[in-house]
Amino acid sequence: MSYSQGFPETSVNNKDVVHKKKIKKEKLVPYLFILPSFLIILGFLFYPIGTVFYYSLQNYDVSAPYYNSFAGLDNFIKIFTADEMFIPSLINSLKWVVSEVGLQLVFGMILALLLNQTFKFRGLARAAAFIPWAISGVLASVMWSMMFNEHMGVINDMLMKLGIINEPMAFLASTSTAFGAVVIAELWRGIPFFAITLLASLQSIPNELYEAARVDGASRWKSFIYVTLPQLKNTIILTTLLRVVWEFNNVDLLFNLTGGGPAHSTTTLTMYIADLAVHGSNFGYGSALTVVSFGILLIFAILYLRLSRYEKE
Repeated sequence: MSYSQGFPETSVNNKDVVHKKKIKKEKLVPYLFILPSFLIILGFLFYPIGTVFYYSLQNYDVSAPYYNSFAGLDNFIKIFTADEMFIPSLINSLKWVVSEVGLQLVFGMILALLLNQTFKFRGLARAAAFIPWAISGVLASVMWSMMFNEHMGVINDMLMKLGIINEPMAFLASTSTAFGAVVIAELWRGIPFFAITLLASLQSIPNELYEAARVDGASRWKSFIYVTLPQLKNTIILTTLLRVVWEFNNVDLLFNLTGGGPAHSTTTLTMYIADLAVHGSNFGYGSALTVVSFGILLIFAILYLRLSRYEKE
């Protein structure tokens, strides 16, 4: 009796085991699908980042391999105590980021508000406004270097015809005008980023809010302050954060237009890192500077999101 009674229990147990194995296999299927993407991210993102952190602790100079050795924290100590270019380049980076992100946000908001209106050929105007964003940094650099050219540049020609200047100026070769010139060039390329994102958010704002504001007697300016801006808050916070990171790491336009000159007036921290690593072949010290810039951006991002209360009422 005991044997006949135990046999069904064994069968039930086997079914439970098979069922559990089937559930485990089904749970593994989604992970198998994302495994290729994970391996690609691991190989092209996390491995390079890990390599940068590794070389930041090394004396690694391609031009002098006999000096290569473990440096520990010596590279970081040198950055904060003996590097005369670190603070000036960091100040240039801060000036660059504040001026670029601030101006791009203001002009991008104005452009988005204009493109959100109903008028003839609005689609064509939107397409034309977004063209600078589609142009590569190298092509934009060549275009603006020709426009700023002292001998044949259209900017000099326009300013002379308007009577603002009396003779052609080498905008990119003067310490007083080089920084402003590259700010204008990058501003032209960066405005569409804010215009695109802000325009998308503007179109999601319910018309009932503006109708209620008009009923309450609110002017256009008050509707913008009390209706539009609160609705765009999260978009503005996210886009400005993304743009700060982008502009802080921006090197293509600066490198092609001025190369960090004249007299290091446009040498940002990223330009300084590129010059050390690419031209100087000092990858160990350049990696340490990269880690420092990464830490600066990480701290800024955390504080910015906390202070701005992103996605919180």
